[in-house]
Amino acid sequence: MKMNNPLRKLGLDIWAWRAKQQAYSGDDIPRLPRSGKSQRVSMATSRGHISRPEGWRPEFSAASVEKYRIQRNYFLNRLGEIDPNTLTVNDAVDHRLLGSLLSRVCWELDVMRSWERDALFWVDQALGPYMDLLLDPIDFSEFRASSAVKALEDVPAIFSEACSNLEGTAVAPFAQAVIEQLSAGADIRGEKFPDIGERIAMSTGALEKHIPVSLHGSLALASQKAGVAAEEFRNWLDLRVNSMNTSTAVGRDVFIWYLRNVAIMSESPEELVDGARHEYCRSIVWEKLSNHLSSSVPLPPLPSSAKEQCDIEARDEQSIREFYVSNSLLSQPDNLGHYLNAPLPDYLAPMGFLAVTNDLTDEYRLDQNGVSYVPEPSLDLGYFHAANARAPRAGIIHEGVHYQQLALGYRHENPLRRRYYDSGSNEGIAHYNEELMLQAGLFDSAPHTRTVIWNFMRLRALRVEADIGLATGDLSLEDAADLFSIKVSVDRATALKESAFYAGNPGVALSYQVGKHQLMKLISEAIQVQGESFEFQKIHDAVWKDGNVPFALLNWIINGNKEDLNTIDEDPLTGAIPPKPEFDR
Repeated sequence: MKMNNPLRKLGLDIWAWRAKQQAYSGDDIPRLPRSGKSQRVSMATSRGHISRPEGWRPEFSAASVEKYRIQRNYFLNRLGEIDPNTLTVNDAVDHRLLGSLLSRVCWELDVMRSWERDALFWVDQALGPYMDLLLDPIDFSEFRASSAVKALEDVPAIFSEACSNLEGTAVAPFAQAVIEQLSAGADIRGEKFPDIGERIAMSTGALEKHIPVSLHGSLALASQKAGVAAEEFRNWLDLRVNSMNTSTAVGRDVFIWYLRNVAIMSESPEELVDGARHEYCRSIVWEKLSNHLSSSVPLPPLPSSAKEQCDIEARDEQSIREFYVSNSLLSQPDNLGHYLNAPLPDYLAPMGFLAVTNDLTDEYRLDQNGVSYVPEPSLDLGYFHAANARAPRAGIIHEGVHYQQLALGYRHENPLRRRYYDSGSNEGIAHYNEELMLQAGLFDSAPHTRTVIWNFMRLRALRVEADIGLATGDLSLEDAADLFSIKVSVDRATALKESAFYAGNPGVALSYQVGKHQLMKLISEAIQVQGESFEFQKIHDAVWKDGNVPFALLNWIINGNKEDLNTIDEDPLTGAIPPKPEFDR
């Protein structure tokens, strides 16, 4: 692509706009880069800096939303002026990526409208930016510390805006989830956790020893006001929750519109559920067999501390990289950093309920390793932390793959490929890698870890049914939580938290299993097309590098196959204005 290519110019303009407009996300993959002053920026990899503006805070007033719609339409018009039939395959793929991105904006602004329905959305916007500043493992600079104070100072105004936006339109299941999230209670071990105001105070109190003394006073004041605002928001919801609308479902046609236009998936919801149920049955049988074959093998001991777990995981991460290379499965460039664990910092622990406690990477920090924070080992931890404490490699071959795929993808010479995000391809690659490592023999000497991997597969298959059931209205949040807690033995707290997130973010939960299925379809076709010349390392290198691209498009690039794209284009819901969601009817 030439620098004056209008498609590239349009893409860069859209991403610069999204850095200002896009809401905060607690997910660990689509987080936008923090501003250049608050992080280390590698001059070798910084190419047209696109990140959150300094002092950014989310804006979702009625006037702001209307402005976003006008700006969205402006970008849609510019995209419509570029005829994809005149483009090369690679440029035509980029054209569809921008179409998908703008369809996601339509989904956010015209369908989900989370700012007026979802109280969980506002907890993310109010407290997420503060938590995000706690994630970087490097020492706090004065600017970073000041940014944390500023993020807390913004909290009262954001929660005030939340009340204005949610009045008369908030949805009860999301509100109830926030009430429970921000209230004192007991965790799965029966241990007490404090009210949200105290949790914020615990975080900022622990943070004091890491920041300049000159900021202690302003941090304490901002912390106190943020805590009061969060508690008042919870109380405001509690007074109104019983009179709120209870519907969270978008409806079948609206969800199909999402699949076609945003996710670029050709399957029907029923086909996705059928495939997932098949995978669930497969996983539960092989998990049982794995348990049977390892019944006489003692469980590996838990690490004695988070530090010991981190040391084990560092060794395991290096051994996995060597396994990739020795088996010609995936290149490991010398300039590729490492995915490491670190003990959960005392200032982050009280806020860990907000989001995934990972700090992976972005295109401006490729000289840094990725990090995932772990609590002190215990089998009483939540589902994933407990599994990773007993079987550290189980987490590395999923979350560590996110780090590697992003670090490789952010080196892409095409900025449109670097910045586009799709959970179907990101999560699909990570889920595929779990079975790849299992089938390749990584766990032949670790039978209990093999069992964990099969259990993960069972959970990811079940997520498809939960996601689609929540989206179409066939399942309530409680029904979805029952699926996870009964069929996969996920602890109830994790099950309810995941169900609420999936109800508010349709299409995310299915991305693991469906993405894996689509990737296996792509690779199986490549094997048939390439015959004896096929190489796993070659195709994995290509997929990891282009790992932000939906697989229907990647299949066109790699195999020349447009079958799924043709199916999508023939659907009357493709490219149309999204139908009215069920919760509005």
